[in-house]
Amino acid sequence: MSSTISGRVWVFGDSLNTDAMYPAFAMKMDIPEAARHVFYEVRPGWTDQVRPGDIVVAGKNFGVGSSRPVAALFRQLKVAALVAEEFNSLFLRNAINSGLPALTVPGATDLFSDGDFGRFDIATGDYANETTGIEGRTAPLPPLVLEILASGGVLARLAEQGYLPIELLDTLKSGALPQGGGA
Repeated sequence: MSSTISGRVWVFGDSLNTDAMYPAFAMKMDIPEAARHVFYEVRPGWTDQVRPGDIVVAGKNFGVGSSRPVAALFRQLKVAALVAEEFNSLFLRNAINSGLPALTVPGATDLFSDGDFGRFDIATGDYANETTGIEGRTAPLPPLVLEILASGGVLARLAEQGYLPIELLDTLKSGALPQGGGA
């Protein structure tokens, strides 16, 4: 896994809560269907516009709220990474555990606009807005977090290390765990 992630940027504000990302009515849906409702109240139609490799940039306290497994929805949409000025700690752990890179970049919402092309190196902390030419550096992700991300998430890492059945590895790396659904 390369530590550099590049893609089109979508910018959101402060204190975006998990209810806005994973609405209650969608929690009974299978992940592919639930993913169609990410940000449906905050930015209607966003899931029709987001493309594989895009990057979500947000302000402070990103992911505040209940412990909803939002990272699975972003992975379903093939969002490449999350960048925020500050993450809610539970949300951050959920993203990393699911194999979704999440990097803290102070002032990110002032540095990027919707549609800009961003580049983020999660191992060095270097970042650039390739549309405007702005560059900077933030704290890189710790080595253990990089290892978890390279494995495809914490469960995939445990399978690689023999703590879970190796037969599950491909499913775990894909993020296609059976979730949601049911009555």
